[in-house]
Amino acid sequence: MKCPFCSHAETQVVETRLAEDASFIRRRRKCPQCEKRFTTYERPEVSFPAIVKKDGRRIEYVSSKLRGSFALALRKRPVSTEQVDSAIERIEETLLNLGAREVPSHQLGEMVMRELKKLDKVAYVRFASVYRSFEDVDEFKTLVDEVRN
Repeated sequence: MKCPFCSHAETQVVETRLAEDASFIRRRRKCPQCEKRFTTYERPEVSFPAIVKKDGRRIEYVSSKLRGSFALALRKRPVSTEQVDSAIERIEETLLNLGAREVPSHQLGEMVMRELKKLDKVAYVRFASVYRSFEDVDEFKTLVDEVRN
């Protein structure tokens, strides 16, 4: 592993730990040249299905886009990072378990809405109002009434 500070080609592993959920390995490393320490994480490489947009384009699944959608919907809401991480993990696990090579974007959007509904009703309404492209106030009112009940 190359040192991120001095670019020395070899680094020494000082400590190795398994994550609590055993989904990745955390390694503390030390560079013998500059003697700085840094952390690396090893995760299995998985292949997510391509996302098929409404216009037929196929794009690569990007976890950071999903995280950005959650962040936007949950802005200034009392939801912890751990709760968001868990929701994203559940969505990604579902995507992998589908075993499909492609997933329609509306299916992914519905997964996000289900998770947001569990986390925070206001965030759910925020996301749904943009995702479903409401044409008038009555559609929005129907969604809010649904959340209230």
